Parts: sequence; structure tokens; C-alpha cells
Amino acid sequence: MKELLLEILKYYGLKEYFGNKHNPEIIKMFHDIGYDWVNNDETAWCSAAMNYFCKKLGLQRSGKLDARSWLRLPIEVTEPELGDIVILWRNNPNDWTGHVGLFISDDNDRIYVLGGNQDNAITIKPFYKNRVLGYRKTEPI
Repeated sequence: MKELLLEILKYYGLKEYFGNKHNPEIIKMFHDIGYDWVNNDETAWCSAAMNYFCKKLGLQRSGKLDARSWLRLPIEVTEPELGDIVILWRNNPNDWTGHVGLFISDDNDRIYVLGGNQDNAITIKPFYKNRVLGYRKTEPI
């Protein structure tokens, strides 16, 4: 969804604080989606950011902090378009870890993803296509 893409872009560059301080905007994302126990910006927050922005816009969301939870959204996509949700594996294609963001574009062997917790910030970053677990669309609830 293009409106989701535009909303996340408003926060482009938002990043974690290093040391004992924590970015209150990132902590707010956790709290606004019901994870009040998270009070630091070191907790993996890619899915928290996606859930926060989807909730803010009244869109379907996973409601979970694990990136792979986004694979449960019902609208699967085989040919992603700008702004579709992309879910990737992080450490191993068969474990529970992952990453989630929005599809921006691709080239021969990489996709470009806009998301949170990419180098500790909201950025656009390349990932190898072989790490993609799936693409999804979200819709209004």
C-alpha cells in the first residue's frame, strides 16, 4: 500500500540511541501496539514498526513482534509491487528469526527494503533475493 510507504518514509532515519539512553519514538511504537514491557530500543523492532504504522493507518497487521508472523496475512503476493510487505529470514531459513519491511525495488539478485531496525534505523537497505520467505499485501480492517 502506497499510504503505508508514505507514512514510514516520514520516519526515515529514525534510529536507536547508543548507550544507556533509548529513543522514545521507538519505545512508543512498542507501547502503542500493546508491548508496554519493552522499554529499550535494543529489542528487535522491525515488526513493531510495521505493526505500529499499520495500526496507525487502520490496516491489517500481525500483532506480533516476530517478523515471520507477517507470513500469516492472507493476501499472498508472487510479484511484489512498491509498498508490499516483504518477509525475510535472518539467521537461517528454517529458524524463527526474520526481518520485515516494505518492498521498494529489485535488481538481478537483490531487493531493496524500507523498514525499521535496518542498521538500527529506518532505512532502505538491500537484501539478497534468496532470503525472501514471502510477500504480502495488507488491507484496511
